[in-house]
Amino acid sequence: MKSAVVAVVGRTNAGKSTLVNRLVGEKVSIVSPVEQTTRNTVRGIVEDARGQLVLLDTPGLHKAVGELGRLLNRMARRSSAGADILCVLFDASVLPQMEDVGWMQRIRRERPERVLFVLNKADKAPFHEAEYLAAWQESAVAPDAAGEPQEAAPEKQEIRWAKAVSVEEGGEREVLDALFEMADEGERLFPEDIVSDYPRRLAIADAIREKFLRHLHQEVPHELGVCVKEIKENGASWAVKADVIVNRASQKPIVIGKGAEIIKKARKAAERELRDVFEVKVSIELWVRVEPNWMKNKRILSEMGYLGGEI
Repeated sequence: MKSAVVAVVGRTNAGKSTLVNRLVGEKVSIVSPVEQTTRNTVRGIVEDARGQLVLLDTPGLHKAVGELGRLLNRMARRSSAGADILCVLFDASVLPQMEDVGWMQRIRRERPERVLFVLNKADKAPFHEAEYLAAWQESAVAPDAAGEPQEAAPEKQEIRWAKAVSVEEGGEREVLDALFEMADEGERLFPEDIVSDYPRRLAIADAIREKFLRHLHQEVPHELGVCVKEIKENGASWAVKADVIVNRASQKPIVIGKGAEIIKKARKAAERELRDVFEVKVSIELWVRVEPNWMKNKRILSEMGYLGGEI
């Protein structure tokens, strides 16, 4: 059998979490049209007749603002460094962006042995396949940090390209086949009956946060966080207490909504999803908490699980 650890990287909102969920066959990572949705490295586990793939869904690289932004970028880079295969996802429905070219230049510079470039949204028009191929070729002659031309990739470096159509059943098949072709022979890294080893508190926090993102759109999202304070288990039911953290007092009524409409909808939707995921009845108690500049506060970031604190 084959096995590999695969880091799925790329710029924000390229479709990484959707691809990971499709490859795993279940929802293990938060999905939203809002940029910077994924704030932790999520491990999804693909079990196949050919073997096992451990997928790291990383935060998207972006122009870092504040402690949280810098932290997310460090997490993405650190995860990719320890993987067997680097899977770089591009949203090919738009022309190559600065972050896309940045990943190409980094690969030229650091030379990971196995790289799969995935052109996502192959069903969209226009589809900029030629432009991404050209950008990769051009990165070979781009100067490095010292101003010197990049050296040619070593012969042992394996570079492949694949396409993905995330909206159609089986649209991830080409990616899955390429990953197994690139994987080495080896034993399973995780038991075959699990799909993720993502910490429970973070999974619950992500589910709650996603439901707010779906209702708030662009009004608050980047300044909204969720911290799970308590999980009480009572047989087949869980009682969860969580804080919804916002940056400014003016954001609190937006998150709550008129007549508490937003917070009620988010709570009920999260309870339904968590019931399906964990197969227990889940009741959630939410409190909205104002923490000015929380994204720069290491104590709060640690409390939320971003700094490797107690989960």
